[in-house]
Order: sequence, then C-alpha cells, then structure tokens
Amino acid sequence: MYDPVSDLSYFRMLVREPTQIPLLEAAASLAQDDYPGLDLQQVLSQVDTLGQRLAARCRDVQTELARLREAIAFFYQTMGFAGNVNDYYDPDNSYLHKVLESRRGIPITLAVLFVELARSVGLEAHGVSFPGHFLIKVNLHEGPVVLDPFTGQSLSHEDILERLDPYRRRLGLTGEHEVPTGLFLQAASARDILLRMLRNLREIHRQQAQVARLRRVLDRILILDPDDAEERRLRDSLGD
Repeated sequence: MYDPVSDLSYFRMLVREPTQIPLLEAAASLAQDDYPGLDLQQVLSQVDTLGQRLAARCRDVQTELARLREAIAFFYQTMGFAGNVNDYYDPDNSYLHKVLESRRGIPITLAVLFVELARSVGLEAHGVSFPGHFLIKVNLHEGPVVLDPFTGQSLSHEDILERLDPYRRRLGLTGEHEVPTGLFLQAASARDILLRMLRNLREIHRQQAQVARLRRVLDRILILDPDDAEERRLRDSLGD
C-alpha cells in the first residue's frame, strides 16, 4: 500500500544536497505547516507564468539594464507587489503562495520571487542576507545594482552605509575606517535564505506563544542546521 510522504520528509528531501536546493520549491513548502493541502506545483506554475509574461515584455529589450528596469516595473507596478506595511508580522508574509495571492510580503519573500523572475530574463540576480533587512543584488555589465525588495528602490553606496550604521558595533565596525560594504552584499545560499525565513517565523510564533507552530518551524530549522545547539534546546523544551 502506498504510504504518502509527510510534508517534513518532503522538505528533508528537497534540502538534502545543500548546493542543489531548489529554492523556490523549498521556500514555498514552508507554508505546508499551516496549509497542509497546499499544491506546491501550482505555486511553481504561478511563478513560471509570471516569468513568461515578463519574458514576453523583454523580448525586444537589448540591454541588461533595460531588462532590469522592465522587471522592476512589471513586479512592482504591473503586478503590484509591495511590502506589507500594515501587518508586517503576519506569518502569511513568509508564505510564497499567500504573497502571490495578496501581492504583499516581507523583504525576503518578495526577494525570492523577484530573483526568480529576474533570472527568467537572463539577469544574474541574488538574494543578499544583509543585516536587518534582506536585499537583492543584480550583477550587470555596468556594475552591480542593489535593490530594496520591500519597495523596488535602487540603493546607493551611501544608502547601504546608512543601513549598516545601526549594526556597526555588533558587526565589529568601529572607528572611521572605510566600511567593507562588499562583505555584506555577498549572494546568500539557498540554505541561508531558508534558515532566515524560518527564523523569522520562529520569532513570530515565539512572540505569539504559538507552541505547535513554533515546534514545526524548529523541526525544519534543525533539518537545515542540526548542529545548532540553541535551536535544539528550544525544540527540546517544547516536547512532542
């Protein structure tokens, strides 16, 4: 008799090879904790359709910069994606299928979707695990462009320095020496992105005392990072 694979086992299968994680599918699968009937292939199909629409818009666009501008206009203006300023800590902001439905999300989920679409038109786009606020970097022939996924705004070097300023002491950036911003703009791995998404959810569920939901999120974190002693202690404290 066929024994269906559990959502957690499926997630474990998706992430078992850290360098080959299918980020979009793995990120979409996080919602199965709260939406166990979620059809992941339908989510992937929705994103693929958006990519096809963007590709059609870019068919006669010659330069990378022009394609990036088309991608930004399509995502933020035509499709209306934006940061959820009214309910930032709603867990649905971390679930890709709900972000696709509402067109509202947090920086990291908006970035995952935007990067996928940008890559569909040949752009070298990456998520960036920047302190405090997830960013997007697009490498163009003219040089890198850094975007705030919450708004689609392009960030200057000065903007990046300003955003780093509150974290200077914590990051060991003291004195008047030039801040090595490039160190904080490296492409994040799929594993790191998933961990950041899950840790966002962990904090939301912990603050709201949602023990069952917190337990499920911690199970996923420990699949990705089984050696994290602090996460292990928290999970053990919650029991089964």
